Amino acid sequence: MDPFDSNNTEQANLPRNMIENSMFEEEPDVVDLAKDSTAFPAFPALDPDEVVYEPRSSRLLVRGLGENELDEEEEDYESSARLLGMSFMNRSSAHRPSSSPYTRQAPPRSCSRPSARTMVVCVLFLVIVASMTMVLYFLPGCTFTKSGCPKPNNTTPTEPVGPDFPWTKLRLPNSIQPLNYDLTLNPDLNTMTFTGRTVISMSVWHNTKRIVLHSAELNITKATFQIGDGKPSDVVVLEYKPRQQIAIKLAEELKEGQHCVLTLDYSASLSHTYDGFYNSSYTDKNGTKSVLAATQFEPLAARKAFPCFDEPAFKASFLIKISRKPDYIALSNMPLAKTTNITKDLVLDEFERSSVNMSTYLVAFIVAKFTCFQRNVSNTLVSVYSVPDKKEHTRYALDTASKLLQFYNTFFDIDYPLRKLDLVAIPDFLAGAMENWGLITFRETSLLVGNDSSPLEKQLVASVVAHELAHQWFGNLVTMSWWNDLWLNEGFATYMQYTSLQTEFPQLDIGNLFLGVRFRALAKDALNSSHAVSAQADTPEQVAEMFDSVSYEKGASILLMLNATLPKEQFRKGIIGYLNKFSGLNTVTEELWNSLTQAEVPPYHQNVSEMMHTWTLQKGFPLVTVSCKGDQVTLKQEHFLLTADNTTQTSSLWHIPVTYVNDSCSLDPECRQVFTLKSKSETLKLPGSVKWLKLNYKNTGFYIVHYGDEGWASLTEALTNNVTVLTHEDRASLIHDIFALSRLGCVSFRQVLYLLNYMTNETETAPLTEALLQLNTIYRLLDKRQEQRLVARMRTYILDHFGALMDSQTWEEEKSVSKQELRSALLGTACSLEETKCTEQAKDKFKQYIESNGTMRIPGDLQRVVYTVGAQTEEGWSALLQMYGHVTYDAEKRKIIQALASTQDTRRIVLILKGGLNGELFQPQELPLVISTVSGGFAGHLFAWDFVQENWDRLIEKFPVGSFAIQSIIKSTTSQFSTQAHLDQVQGFFTSLKERGSQMRSVQEALETIRLNQRWMDTILPTLRDWL
Repeated sequence: MDPFDSNNTEQANLPRNMIENSMFEEEPDVVDLAKDSTAFPAFPALDPDEVVYEPRSSRLLVRGLGENELDEEEEDYESSARLLGMSFMNRSSAHRPSSSPYTRQAPPRSCSRPSARTMVVCVLFLVIVASMTMVLYFLPGCTFTKSGCPKPNNTTPTEPVGPDFPWTKLRLPNSIQPLNYDLTLNPDLNTMTFTGRTVISMSVWHNTKRIVLHSAELNITKATFQIGDGKPSDVVVLEYKPRQQIAIKLAEELKEGQHCVLTLDYSASLSHTYDGFYNSSYTDKNGTKSVLAATQFEPLAARKAFPCFDEPAFKASFLIKISRKPDYIALSNMPLAKTTNITKDLVLDEFERSSVNMSTYLVAFIVAKFTCFQRNVSNTLVSVYSVPDKKEHTRYALDTASKLLQFYNTFFDIDYPLRKLDLVAIPDFLAGAMENWGLITFRETSLLVGNDSSPLEKQLVASVVAHELAHQWFGNLVTMSWWNDLWLNEGFATYMQYTSLQTEFPQLDIGNLFLGVRFRALAKDALNSSHAVSAQADTPEQVAEMFDSVSYEKGASILLMLNATLPKEQFRKGIIGYLNKFSGLNTVTEELWNSLTQAEVPPYHQNVSEMMHTWTLQKGFPLVTVSCKGDQVTLKQEHFLLTADNTTQTSSLWHIPVTYVNDSCSLDPECRQVFTLKSKSETLKLPGSVKWLKLNYKNTGFYIVHYGDEGWASLTEALTNNVTVLTHEDRASLIHDIFALSRLGCVSFRQVLYLLNYMTNETETAPLTEALLQLNTIYRLLDKRQEQRLVARMRTYILDHFGALMDSQTWEEEKSVSKQELRSALLGTACSLEETKCTEQAKDKFKQYIESNGTMRIPGDLQRVVYTVGAQTEEGWSALLQMYGHVTYDAEKRKIIQALASTQDTRRIVLILKGGLNGELFQPQELPLVISTVSGGFAGHLFAWDFVQENWDRLIEKFPVGSFAIQSIIKSTTSQFSTQAHLDQVQGFFTSLKERGSQMRSVQEALETIRLNQRWMDTILPTLRDWL
């Protein structure tokens, strides 16, 4: 699946895939405020005399103000607090000292003594009030509701768990194997509820007196059990909510080989979050609201729609029936078999029994008013569905999916096994996409583009489609046995998305994107809080956190490295053998390595398992240090581990396929030499002396290289003399590595700046965008620390080195994806630094756009730059907000959201955060994007962090603990802190959460990042002061 929210930048660190998943723990019903805004009362406006402002420690870092210099801005912050309905900066008023200088004191009032008669009346009144309060307290809360108190349900066979619940583990017992599910679902989109019947045919694998399966938030009203051809009998269902398990205890033991059938009738509410069987809505161009119901089951939410064995290894076939109104359509994994009239206003769609066995997380169904374009491709009917208003935006996805389906059929030498393949754009969908077999669901921005959309926007859609189609083989046909090996699904799908697009869509120039993805994976894996590719994942939170860049991007990166190491065709041959051997089954990582080893091409022999265990069973990656003396080259390896105190040492070793080129031959693939480094230190001999060596050719290996002072000096000199002496990938990797080594403390920041001197001659996208990203990171850290002199100097440095390129950029349509990526990065940086020419051009474009009422088309790669500049004025911000409701293209809508969230006006920052939380301005699925964008600005980053603290419980109602959305929110709001005060505050907050998120890996990552930022800033500040 594509969980990462794919639209963080125009460069789309794709599919930044991650999903929002259901968890085992018992939770209260969640009300999605976007769908039921009446569930929570509006916050009352504060009376001006009631406003008390006491800034938190974080707010003391206001630009240009000291702790006692806030008076002039007090009114602004109070107004912001009123807009939000709460104060980000205030603690409870009960804890405020009355002498606070921010407290407005009420004028003194004189009081006279009451008369005796008045006192008697008051006492009687208080007695009456107290009596009524007691009555109300002891009556049930439902007494005075419109519907009254519910009557006892005497038909429900579920009993609360006690000591009799027959199972004590998170994972289900393997004594029962489901064979087939017969599901009937009856959603009611008026009441947002549904009823269902699940008939599970099972085989007994081991003698047992219990059947344990999953169920969450389902009210089971009837249960029957049948053994073989015997008569069904009623049974009692036990439930253990903390583990979302139900069980049936049997009087007589089931014997191995027996067949049995469990039938469960139940009712439930459609979910108000983004997992399970959930409700959604959209408004068409005429203002008419339509509702729909859709599913998102990965990893642990199928149990919210029907009782099931909700683990990947329990594969079964499915026959699904769904009732609907005649003006709706129903979709599921398989083609429609027949439709039956139930009543005048209701029909029942029955779908074919699945021709393949599926894990429960791949089951899907949708009830909506969608339309589609479709096409027959290689005996498969490919359809792309959307809301009717956006049907014309599905054509590109249809063309792309059709071409990629043919590619995968050929590449894997196994035809897609189903007769139909639906791709569906859902208006309210949190993940980037989800690979349900035969019914792939997408966020609209991941599937829909128009004829006028930019090549970068098409690149995003093509990437997500390629990722999800690859899953139809890796993940669906062959599935990991448990979530600890999630990378077998996601790492492969990520690798294949880039492989397929490079072959079938070379014009999309996907190589730069994949290179950037590998750089970002290295950054995460350098932290002590990282995890092995194949890692333990037991609890629901641990399972959710497996959906991260280690499983996706590192998984893809080590596959790229392996493929580049093996003889030609061995990798593909091994994959085909793996898919054929385990088709329809579940596997573990070792089976993949065995298949690749068995596919060896004589006379070459390599134990793939021995090599790749070092990359999948331990976290992190190696630092390779190289030194040359004549023709002798010494290579050393150690764990590249960023720690704040440099004390953590590991004995980790990797089998590293070290590739290298030298000054005599450095560009062509034939120049590449390979040496496998297995021990701590080894020596290789060159044919002769060389001026310099460049290791990790085109950055295909997952490691960082340190060349020593002499080596870095030689490479810097070579690039200064001739920028094209290395490939653009190699130049980008040098920039990435030297910044990483600076953070590690292996090179001085002065050496970083020496290397960057060559950048004035650079013209290629990859090295330029990597340099800009690294410099912008430092700029933001300095800005947040209020190092204003250094901020000004860094601005000058960036404009001096990149200003000529910035000035040369055009503002018209550009067809080259690579040039669009570069232009977006250059002008985005220039305008963020308030470079005059850039901001004037952007203002002019924005003015034309507003005056044309949005009909003038701004190039897609420039939209965010133009909108962000335009949103910095009150008039521009308001005009853009109004324009948001009329924009047709979903990618453009997201750029408008980012522009609105980039405002430096504190009132609007508060307004947009509140509007994102309540769904008043945008759908809640966009809230992580809003928070991330607000966090990027100086005025907003402290507001965003305080907002997360104040609203944590509401955030984890919408997005489960450990989900990618929560990971993103934590990272974006804390990653720019670099002081001890903020470290203490972040640590204190998350420690206080306990079971509500304190143990998340992303929390440990956030704390590590702050410590590392603090150390790095302390280290490089003297150099920056001298150099800049």
